Amino acid sequence: MYHAVGHRPADRVYGLSVSPGAFRTQMEILARRGFTPLTTAALAASWRTGRPLPSRPVLITFDDGYEGVHRYALPVLAEHGFVATVFVTTGWLRGGHDEGGAPDTMLDWGQVRELVSTGVEIGGHSHTHPQLDRLDGVALRAETAGCREIVAAELGAPPASFAYPYGYSTRRVRRSVRAAGFTQSLAVGNALARRRQGPYALERMTVRRRTGAAEFARLVEGRAVARTFAVDRLVTKGFAVVRGARRVRRGPDGSRSC
Repeated sequence: MYHAVGHRPADRVYGLSVSPGAFRTQMEILARRGFTPLTTAALAASWRTGRPLPSRPVLITFDDGYEGVHRYALPVLAEHGFVATVFVTTGWLRGGHDEGGAPDTMLDWGQVRELVSTGVEIGGHSHTHPQLDRLDGVALRAETAGCREIVAAELGAPPASFAYPYGYSTRRVRRSVRAAGFTQSLAVGNALARRRQGPYALERMTVRRRTGAAEFARLVEGRAVARTFAVDRLVTKGFAVVRGARRVRRGPDGSRSC
């Protein structure tokens, strides 16, 4: 799971960014080790139909829709013949649906269409990147179904895949994503994606500014994953407990309960 790719992204996204040089090195590692990238939709379709996966399959995904994905990542992907999935926050992209509040320079819709023309899958990542489990039903539908409708209108086809903002979801959120028409969705989890996770809770591993080449190579081989992300998992568990307590106080539909 990538976010911004750039030499000096905004402070808000710097820790979750990678430099263009690091991204190039990481893609070279995948190529040398014989990995075959595929889109999120292709992975899900393979698991649904039983169609064999390619040799050493890997997902390369980007959240939010930063302009650097087009400027820096796309040429490297093209050099290797790699596909990827970009999950766009439609209200952050430059153009007629821009709601403001984007943390850095984002893609415009012309660049999104160029990504599609190279085989990149475009998925949904909500409209304004909220914490989806904190929304009432109307707002939740606007963020999921509304995002899908905008992508469909701009690209001529509805997106099949979704990624949860902040990587977090609840059963109610997953139902809303499914009802909106998405056929699979990605969380974070910082673990390898497994079929048993189900189509609406597939896990990914975070690539950060501090992720070195050796660590990246270990992670894509599935080695030392738990140790690498031990702190992340502790934070995630604590976060889930706090959010669960808030839902009890407010009620499952977002209304305040006694």
